[in-house]
Amino acid sequence: MKTLGVIVEYNPLHNGHVHHWKESLRITGTERTVAVMSGPFLQRGEPAITDKWSRTEMALAMGVDLVMELPVAYAIQPAEWFAHGAVALLRATGVVDALCFGSESGDIAPLRALARVLAAEPAELKAGIAHRLRSGASYPAAYAGAAAALAAEGADGAALAALMQQPNNTLGLHYLIALERLGSTIKPFTVARTGSGYHEAVAPADGVIASATAIRRLLLDGGPEAASPYVPAATLEILRREWQAGRAPLQWEAFSQPLLNALITRSPQQLAELHEVTEGLEHRLRQSLYTLSQPSVEALLAAVKTRRYTRTKLQRMLAHILLNHAKADMTPAELAKGPGYIRVLGFNAAGRELLARMKQTATLPVWVKPSAGSHPHLDWDTAAAAIHATGMPRPAIRDMYADYLRPPIMV
Repeated sequence: MKTLGVIVEYNPLHNGHVHHWKESLRITGTERTVAVMSGPFLQRGEPAITDKWSRTEMALAMGVDLVMELPVAYAIQPAEWFAHGAVALLRATGVVDALCFGSESGDIAPLRALARVLAAEPAELKAGIAHRLRSGASYPAAYAGAAAALAAEGADGAALAALMQQPNNTLGLHYLIALERLGSTIKPFTVARTGSGYHEAVAPADGVIASATAIRRLLLDGGPEAASPYVPAATLEILRREWQAGRAPLQWEAFSQPLLNALITRSPQQLAELHEVTEGLEHRLRQSLYTLSQPSVEALLAAVKTRRYTRTKLQRMLAHILLNHAKADMTPAELAKGPGYIRVLGFNAAGRELLARMKQTATLPVWVKPSAGSHPHLDWDTAAAAIHATGMPRPAIRDMYADYLRPPIMV
């Protein structure tokens, strides 16, 4: 019985995710699903709107069989390292046969061809990125331009450049690069995205699929009922419960006070030691504090943002400052080592069978609770979950330390 691997955030799980999952099972011919899911903080540097436990429930209710947590060391990273950590976890299970990701193109062939070229990180790629950065481009734009230029020698450079301008194509490319670099036997597939675009902020009035961005805006403005046309019934019930319990919604402004405290109490030299604080941003951060009209994260992002630094880059930087992630702990050499364990968040009956198989096949220790082992990444995960819980509308100690107080979710 073959097993599908998916890499997800489910922030929250919506009808577009259901479509992707069902199509993934169909085109891969798999019957079981293992999901690697980001925990409390996400790839674009944002706090998840609900905690990882509720989002695990959403996944299991949809039909995912086993949910593993992507360590925060990889969850809040640019596409390259986000993909590397997630693919390494799927590979380490020893039970995953196929990986299927969503893409704007729906065509894996050009992405695979490009991944084979880029996986070796040729000198021309590095030089092309550096040249574009010196010209003022953001890193994603510099990477996309350099990658397309490098691959254009044997293909349609304009078409490749267009592919690289789409966020899901780019993330999928990095999944394929990670598979190449790790020498994985997992077979990749892609499903074309349908409905709203990745960043589309307004939900369609006459549809059932909206972007996660639009759904979060509906949730923040009108609560769970406002998002009801765009999410499965099980997701809606979980959202209602989390709102009623005071555990949701969470957004950046809930962390404005501790973040500003971290910025105020650290010197520029201390800030420069934290991950993603690069190229003198420590000085720009401190100087921007004096200009704020109000003490908010949005105001800070607006004050710091430039053409060179995307909002996503700055959000990730602020998340690492909030979580006190040292630059020395997240160097490329350290991240290249991959996760040190497999942390299980939830499973169903079929997932229990997968766990039994993993005891024989996994190349990393499989932990269902933090007390099962020790690793720096695990310390960062539990700290991130506790900090995330302090931003809940009604914070509670049991939610701050849920990693230690609750077992994996079993369905």
